[in-house]
Amino acid sequence: MSSASTNSYRIIRRTSLSNCVPGAVIIGGDYQGLGIVRSLGRKGIPVCVIDDEHSISRYSRYTSIAVSVPNLRDAEQTRDALLRIGHSLDLKGWVLFPTRDELVATISNHRDALRDIFRVPTPHWDAIQWIWDKRNTYKLAQKLGIPIPQTWFPESAEDLAGIDAHFPLVLKPAIKEHFIYATKAKAWRATNPNELSERFQAATRITGRGEMLVQELIPGDGQNQFAYCAFFKQGRAVGSMVACRRRQHPYEFGRASTFVETRELPILEKLSERFLQAINYYGLVEVEYKRDPRDGQFKMLDVNARTWGYHTLGNAAGVDFPYLIYRDQLGDDVETCRGRAGVSWIRLLTDLPAATVALTLGRLRLADYLQTLRHFDTEAVFTQDDLLPGVMECFLLPYLAAKKGF
Repeated sequence: MSSASTNSYRIIRRTSLSNCVPGAVIIGGDYQGLGIVRSLGRKGIPVCVIDDEHSISRYSRYTSIAVSVPNLRDAEQTRDALLRIGHSLDLKGWVLFPTRDELVATISNHRDALRDIFRVPTPHWDAIQWIWDKRNTYKLAQKLGIPIPQTWFPESAEDLAGIDAHFPLVLKPAIKEHFIYATKAKAWRATNPNELSERFQAATRITGRGEMLVQELIPGDGQNQFAYCAFFKQGRAVGSMVACRRRQHPYEFGRASTFVETRELPILEKLSERFLQAINYYGLVEVEYKRDPRDGQFKMLDVNARTWGYHTLGNAAGVDFPYLIYRDQLGDDVETCRGRAGVSWIRLLTDLPAATVALTLGRLRLADYLQTLRHFDTEAVFTQDDLLPGVMECFLLPYLAAKKGF
């Protein structure tokens, strides 16, 4: 292995493995990873969490092994760390679960090497390329007749003069990784031509030439934000649900949903399946949309080729997404299932600031907010059978605020 790949890793927790059932390797241990740990650990499946951050999954009673590594953002270091850990801990046949976009790209590009040890549900790059880069996503969506917001692909600041549109506009990266880590923002608003030019130039200093998109801003709040979630295989959904992402944090361009409810919206199933069939997709996926109140269309915003933050809503609604793909990877027969409507999920830690902003702006009534607090079905972190991760998240609040802005 190269010198870059010989960085040490540290086992920070290990319990005895009570059976020889192939386990799961969760890469990234925040609340999203914690949901996978609990889904599988409650069924007696051993779980290894690998992370380069201080995260809460290591404290779960369902985590068998927790490993700290120096860096999961460098593709070669990540690949080499996974191979070394897999060999040294004898994780032959365990199933990989990436929780971040850059991890999906790394695993997809190094799929053949990783399959020497692991079961790898992440698709080949032939499929992932249409999701990794929004320029590809939007162009394919247009070709397939899937509505998207009006979008421009400027190569330089000079190209902005050719954008004939009403402000405000949105600046967002074609490839999320560098922009989000540098700014802790998913997108920037531009309210006039001068601000658009200034922000575009600031953004391209982070992302590089040609990687920033300009997009119309679809009006409306979380009531207009939706997603299709699925375990997709051979052109159909094995397990699926549709959700309304009613609140998010930060408020306008949310990196994460904070209050979500399942809905019945066949149109989103139809549009999403058209896209996923076109790229021959396999695996877990979330396709994000926003309903445009001006024309009533659901317009595709993003596609995530991994577990999403609120995937544990699926379990409450009758679709245990991590367990479905785990069983499929082991060759078990998996029955088709759909999430029932009217089930809700909340992440209290980030929903309180999101709701506070909405209340301050007059876009949420206090009575409605209190109603959601009284009647949600599942919480992202706090559960009676696994209390320590929730306690530790409270202690980690300063770190989370500095590292991710929550």
